[in-house]
Amino acid sequence: MHLVRKSIEEVIRFAAEERLFILADEVYQSCVYGDDTEFYSYKKVLSEMGSTICSTVELASFNSVSKGFMGECGLRGGYMELVNLDPAVKEYASRLFSTRSCPPVVGQIALDLMAGPPKPGDPSFPTFSEVGAIKNTICKNTGRIQEVFAELPGISCQPLKAGFFVFPCLHFSLKAIQWKRQMEPDMLYCLRLLEETGLHVRPGCEYGQRKDSHHIRFNIMEDALQRLKTFHTPFMKEFS
Repeated sequence: MHLVRKSIEEVIRFAAEERLFILADEVYQSCVYGDDTEFYSYKKVLSEMGSTICSTVELASFNSVSKGFMGECGLRGGYMELVNLDPAVKEYASRLFSTRSCPPVVGQIALDLMAGPPKPGDPSFPTFSEVGAIKNTICKNTGRIQEVFAELPGISCQPLKAGFFVFPCLHFSLKAIQWKRQMEPDMLYCLRLLEETGLHVRPGCEYGQRKDSHHIRFNIMEDALQRLKTFHTPFMKEFS
């Protein structure tokens, strides 16, 4: 989830007051969109909050090649950085991960490229620039999602500022909600969508959504958007 700097500072202060260990999942740090959005790492914000806090709050920051433009849902590889950890605990963690965790070679290569990408003039730079083209496509798709959802009845979504997924809210009629006696309405929606279009999305009922609300977890790809667009209106009419 994309957080503004103020929110991160509040989390860090709370962790300092309660002596909590922060686990910062920052795997989508490269997937931030829009002119008014920026990624702030917990480590950077922590380092700028004064000597007392920045030297005492324990932090583990996670990043992965599996959740960005380099290898979304395919390549496997990641790393963890530990900050202000007790030296004895840090030594144990290093031994543990060095002996029991080893990603595939291709994943390690991709991770190395992510951490230290080719620079202009390097032989592989023209090929690596394809990553930028992928990001531009994703940014374009985020705008398309807002356009399409605005045209469809019974669906709304907050503007996407980071990540690869949106969680649009489905506004079902009473007829659809009555299906809850057999299954959750958003589960019914997902099953019918899969049967009729071959598109697999996840229902919000699997993610602890607020009571009496209904969502789906949706990937921001143009082909998926077109399939959902074809399916959505007839489904809503059937249960109107």
